[in-house]
Amino acid sequence: MLAVGAGLQACSAVKLAYNQAPQLTYFYLDGYIDFTSEQSLKVKEELQKLHEWHRHTQLPAYADSLQKLRQQLASDIQPQTACNAFDDARAKLVAVTNRAEPIAAAMLPTLEARQLKQMEKKFGKVNADYRDDFLDGTPEKLRSKRIKEAVKRSEMLYGDLEKPQLDLIAARIDASVFKPERSYAERLRRQRDALQTLTPLVSGVGTPAESQVAVRRLVERVLNSPDRDYRNYVESFTRENCETFAELHNSTNAKQRAKAAEVLRDYENHFRMLAARDA
Repeated sequence: MLAVGAGLQACSAVKLAYNQAPQLTYFYLDGYIDFTSEQSLKVKEELQKLHEWHRHTQLPAYADSLQKLRQQLASDIQPQTACNAFDDARAKLVAVTNRAEPIAAAMLPTLEARQLKQMEKKFGKVNADYRDDFLDGTPEKLRSKRIKEAVKRSEMLYGDLEKPQLDLIAARIDASVFKPERSYAERLRRQRDALQTLTPLVSGVGTPAESQVAVRRLVERVLNSPDRDYRNYVESFTRENCETFAELHNSTNAKQRAKAAEVLRDYENHFRMLAARDA
């Protein structure tokens, strides 16, 4: 619900996770593809290069963004301030995606048909998890879960919330435009698109140029869905989240704002230290 809080973890956990990012990313990808020994060596090498690029070129910008947000949160904000922070985070994600694109394109011709079957199987598992989290169960259970997660994320930034703030979060969730079935349909579309795009290019059939174009277009369709209704839905949901974050922030007291400043400053400092390592 709250874009800032959603990305927050204990700083020590973030440092550990960041330093292990190449290994964690490899295991995540391997769960979908089940790399061969030869592929494994190449993927690990490329992920390490990507990580070093990210450490030295992206983390300083993350720290700058956190510094700016920390300064803005010292006073009341408008929803557009929250949306600007979201747009900034999305642009940084796109930068990483663009950097990783050639790596994926180079790996594509080495994949085997059975690895796409593994990907399809993994899709089924993660889809079941999504349904369990957002679709299956009583409306009361699903509502309670959403409120609990939103409160947890908010309190990671502000510390303990007061009852009016808890009521605010519950009311915003009750009035939300969030439609899990709509997000699920888009998830399925992306998965079908991925399998249909990759299938003709595996097992050495696709040329490097074909693979690069296919991956670039696939990524573009993930970032900007061809479904206009879904794009409109995402825009409405994003705007709603910006409004909710601004309303919650503007309800915070001095102690809560001091906590938010402390949390963001800690992340900012950790990102700068991580970026400077072996610089």
